[in-house]
Parts: sequence; C-alpha cells; structure tokens
Amino acid sequence: MWRSFLLKGTTSLLQVAARGSPRLLYQRCFSSLHVRRLAQRLIQRPTEAPCCLQPQGTGCLAHSGTRTYKKDAKSTVELPVSPITVTDIKQYLRSKDVSFHDGYSCLHAPSIFMDPASRKDSFSMFIDKTTGQFLCKDTLVEGSWEDLQDCLEVMQKEEQDFLSPYVLLGYPESVEEQEETERELREVQRIWSSSVPFSDLPDDEAQLIKAMFQISKVSNATFKKFGVKLFKPTKSLVLPWFSGPDSTLKGVKLLSAQRTDADKVTYNEAMIPKCSSYYNLFGLPLVGRLDSEVVLTGHELDTLAVSQATGLPSIALPRGVSCLPPILLPYLEQFKRVTLWLGGDMRSWEASKMFSRKLGLKRCSLVRPGEDRPCPVEALAQGKNLNRIIKASIPAAHKSIVSFKQLREDVYGELINTEQVAGVKWSRFPELNRILKGHRKGELTVFTGPTGSGKTTFISEMALDLCMQGVNTLWGSFEINNVRLAKIMLTQFSMQRLEENLDQYDFWADKFEELPLYFMTFQGQQNIKTVLDTMQHAVYLYDINHVIIDNLQFMMGQESLSLDKFAVQDHIVGAFRKFATNSSCHVTLIIHPRKEEDDRELQTASIFGSAKASQEADNVLILQEKKLVTCPGRRSLQVTKNRFDGDVGIFPLDFIKASLTFSAPVKGKHKLRKVSKPENEDVQEKEVVKKEEGTVKKEKAEKATKTTKTPRPGKNPATGSEVK
Repeated sequence: MWRSFLLKGTTSLLQVAARGSPRLLYQRCFSSLHVRRLAQRLIQRPTEAPCCLQPQGTGCLAHSGTRTYKKDAKSTVELPVSPITVTDIKQYLRSKDVSFHDGYSCLHAPSIFMDPASRKDSFSMFIDKTTGQFLCKDTLVEGSWEDLQDCLEVMQKEEQDFLSPYVLLGYPESVEEQEETERELREVQRIWSSSVPFSDLPDDEAQLIKAMFQISKVSNATFKKFGVKLFKPTKSLVLPWFSGPDSTLKGVKLLSAQRTDADKVTYNEAMIPKCSSYYNLFGLPLVGRLDSEVVLTGHELDTLAVSQATGLPSIALPRGVSCLPPILLPYLEQFKRVTLWLGGDMRSWEASKMFSRKLGLKRCSLVRPGEDRPCPVEALAQGKNLNRIIKASIPAAHKSIVSFKQLREDVYGELINTEQVAGVKWSRFPELNRILKGHRKGELTVFTGPTGSGKTTFISEMALDLCMQGVNTLWGSFEINNVRLAKIMLTQFSMQRLEENLDQYDFWADKFEELPLYFMTFQGQQNIKTVLDTMQHAVYLYDINHVIIDNLQFMMGQESLSLDKFAVQDHIVGAFRKFATNSSCHVTLIIHPRKEEDDRELQTASIFGSAKASQEADNVLILQEKKLVTCPGRRSLQVTKNRFDGDVGIFPLDFIKASLTFSAPVKGKHKLRKVSKPENEDVQEKEVVKKEEGTVKKEKAEKATKTTKTPRPGKNPATGSEVK
C-alpha cells in the first residue's frame, strides 16, 4: 500500500505536505501507523476509550451523549506476516548501506527524514530490536518495520538522501478525529491557563494541599522545576506533558487525593488526551543530553521526591507498573545505568523485573521493596536517605547458579509480604481465594469440565474479575468468535441483559473499553508456534500478565498427523509451561475431559491425554456438573491441585442466566467442603446426609399436620372472648 504511493516520487509528496497543516507533525507523533495497512491481524483489542474520570463540579472531561464512530479506530495491533529478528533487521540495513550501532533495546541509525547537513544527532533514528518499529526523535516520525523498508526502497529507487517526514505523517484525519483532537487541545489549554503555580498560593493553602497529598516535604521550588500547578476547582495537581523539539504542551494529568478509613491516601488520575494516547515521560525535558544515569519511578510524586532528595535525573512512567510501552524505549537509550524504583509493594517489584528485560538487564538495577525501602515519596516523608537506598539497589541480571546468599533477601521478602506474594485476589469468588489464595504470575492453570457445563462462561468471568483489578489479559478463543466472547464478558461486566437496556449500552461499553483486555483473532485450529509467537509479542507490547487459551484441542489438529496425539499434546503443554515460566505470565489452559458417564464426577485423571498436563500444571480446576432431569444441573468448582500451598477443595456455584455470571450461593444453602476423603467415603457420607435430611423433613411434616388438626384457641381483640 505504502510502496505504490511512495514510488510516485518525493516531489508530489512535498506538494501534499505543503498543502497540509504543519501541526500534524506533533499531533500524531505516537500514532500506530502500521495499524492502518497490515493485512495480517493476529491480536484484536476493543477500541481505546478515555480512561479519564470527570472531576466533580467542573464538567471539563464530559463526553458527548451522541454515538460517534471513528473511521480509523485504533482497535487492532498487528504482527508481521513472519516474525522479525534482530539479525534480519541488521542484514537488511547492511544491504541498503545504512550505518547503525547496537543499543540496549534498539538499533541506532541516522535519520532518513532529515537533511544530513541539518542533523543535530547523527544517530537519531531508533529501531526496536524485537518488533522493528522505528522512531525518529528529531521529527517524531514513527512507524512499523514494513514502513521503514518501504521508505528505504523509495530512497534507493529515487536516489534521494532523505525523505520528507510528511511521507508518513500526512495521513488525512477523519472529521471526528480532527474535532476530538481540537477539543482535547482546547481543554488542555483551558486547564493549564486556569491552574495556579504553588509559589503564587498563600503559604497556609499550599501547606494544606501538600498535607492532603502527603507531600509536605516537597518544596515549591521542586514543583516549579517540574511545572506542577494546582487546579483549584477540583483541588487537583496538574502534571504537564511537554514534548517535541520546542517542548510544546501536549497534555496534562489531573491528580486528586482521597483519604481512606485507614488514614491512607489513594490517588485518582484523569488524563487528557485519553490514556491510550498519553505517553508522558514525566521529567524527561529536565534530562540533559550527557546524563548517563536515571531513576525510573511508577508515579509522578515519586519522581518529585527522588529529584529533590538526590538531585539525580528521575522520570515517571506514564502507566505506572501496569505497562511500559515499547515506543518509549528510544527515549531511555542514552542512559548507561537505569535504577527502577517503582514502588514499595510486591506488584511493583514484579513489574521492575519485567521492565528490566525490555530495557536491558545489564544496565538495570532494582530497588527491592521492604520496610526500610518504601516508595520514594513515603521515604522522603519518613526522612530516609534516598541516595543510600538507590546505591543499595541490586543488579537485575542474575547468574545461572546462585547460593542462598543471593536468595536470602527474596525469601525474606516473601515471608513479610505473604498476602502480596499470594497474588491478586478475586472479588467475585471469595471461596477461590480461600483455596488458591490468589492469582500469581508464572503459573500454569489447567481447567476442565463436562461439555456444555459453561467452561468458557465461567473462565471469562474469572478472567474479567482479575482484569477489572488491573491484570493485563490476553484472550485466545479458538472455539467461539471474539464478538460473541466480548458480548458475554460485557454482559458479565454490566451484570444485566443489555438487550433489554440498549440505552445503557454506550455507558457500559465505554467503561469496558478501559479494561486492559486484548483478544487474539485466531479461529479454529491453529499452529502452536504461531500462537506462542503472538503471545510473546503481546507480552512485549502490553506487558500481558494473564493468557487464556480456549482450548488445547484446537491446536492439536495443525501438528503432524504422523505423530501420536498424546505426544503432540504433551509437547503443547510443555511449550505453554515454558512460556509461563520464562515470561512471568499466568497461562490458563482449557482442556476437554475424557468421555465419562454422566453420573460420575470428573477427577484429575479425567483430563484428556496423558498425565503430563496435570503434572506440569500448578493448579488444576474442574467445573463439576450434576445433571438433573427436572431442573438445570448443579454446578460446583473443584480445585484438585494447588502447588502454592497444597490446599484443595470444592464449593458450589449458582448460575445467574440474566447476567451470565457464577456467584457463590447464599450462606446456608450449600456448605463448602474440603476434599480429603476417598470417593467411596464421600458417596456414603452424601447418602447419610440425604437420609438425615429426609428424616428431618418427614418429622417437620408430621408436626405441621398435628398443628393443623388441633389449633390453639385465640381471643377476639375487640370482645376479648375466645374464638374457636
């Protein structure tokens, strides 16, 4: 697509650029250009929606009530037809006589969008070693590896030394996009112009605001240095986003504070533009070209604390510990030492280890959370020495063989943070928390159940529960299409039948779009290598924490028919086990069971295939269904394996058809039981319980009959006489 357009010559392109508006150069600096043109779509995501919340009393972030659809809704992310490797990239650049040198996560090359005579930096174009995406820091042009190949082909054919940046930035916007962009820019300017610097506030008011945010020790000079202001209508801190060669204001983040019952402060964020387009490396404009060391934090307030206490360059990641977008990696290439201090809990510790792989393990060091090492803003408030904490950070790279001396601190960290180590808790399934303790990274869960029992429906709600708590989720549904799956999850999310409440659809759809939820676009039988490549790509781009594969049998048909089917399944299970461990990502694998008699409960041995699936799995979950003739079957969830702490058990589930959700029954209706007895004893125990229940019911019926036959005499309230 691009090649045929580019081969018309750079003259026509410059004419198009001359007619276009020059502000496109900075408005679209982070647009995903390859989304528009690649035909191979392997991952699909719902259209990005604003994740900003409307501050009360301002109306500044309100959305229009009418439904509008964008011509180019950036809802998909594509992979190359064949995965690119760094060797392929280097070989191609050499074949085009493009000089380059190795960086930590990118290759550095001269920009092809700048006149060689006017280049400020001879190597200002960065090419991602993993995806091939490129970014020119001088012109803010970015695109896919295919886009760069097209540009180099045109340069070679036209014998040009460089191309105009409008080659890739001159894509026309729809009317809706232009209106939204202009509306966002006006809103940014309105908020920024009506905000007040801290130095202009009365001292008592400034101290009150700082106390509300628990940043009393952050000075007004630090606020001024980073350009932080106060938006009085909502008592929010305004954190600016300056970008581009001329440091223009591209957006703002409004940060409000709310005190909880435990005397702690929770922060609420609202971003303009929407969070999917918000790539503000807060503090980057203050970094000098010769600075070789930086401290990365997970929050803007932490960056203020580090900068004030240590004087070191400090940058806050725009999405905290949830994701490090690869498009930001070129801006961190200049640093030889990167210290990650993302917070004071186990989630930030796990994110630090994950992000260090993208940044390059050899140059990264991590601040381990602990009692003496809280998040930077708390450390500043407690009067701790932040320089000493940063110097005590540990290298991210580990040797293949270690002793207990290297593991000692890790073991101690797990002992003092038992609840956080247990993982993310489910909010809809408290009994699952009681047995499994939580959802942990790097584990493999095998899930099975009878045909038609609702495996996909249950696992979608289970994954949705985690996704609503910030667990980045990737769905691979080979059995049902993504539209139907998204409909099920949206119904579970809204807890109602939207078919009967269509007027509420946009409200719930907007909220659903904010979830970190992605879908593979595979349908039917797929090759295991293609699926794993897609999963690895998604982990790199979106820091996926949870992958659901529904189901394993759909990947067995693509393998060699000459192989034994059990050997093929063992190979696939082993591949997923290795992926979960190496990528620190939880994989939930749905496997159909063997054919069993309808009146028999499923067991771990009922999982289709050999015993490798249950052996490799950290958790084995079985959706049990007791089929009845006169009414829908009774369902229960049984945990038969739990490698984390060994607890197993079973608890009943009630299916609510209106919302397609499973919830724990009302207390007293069913009783949770532990699975610790042999099957024959359980069967006998059930029969005894049924007999006892029958006896109790019979006795109650007899008592009721006796009461009916001999009623007690009563008195008339008016006369006081007895009434028979």
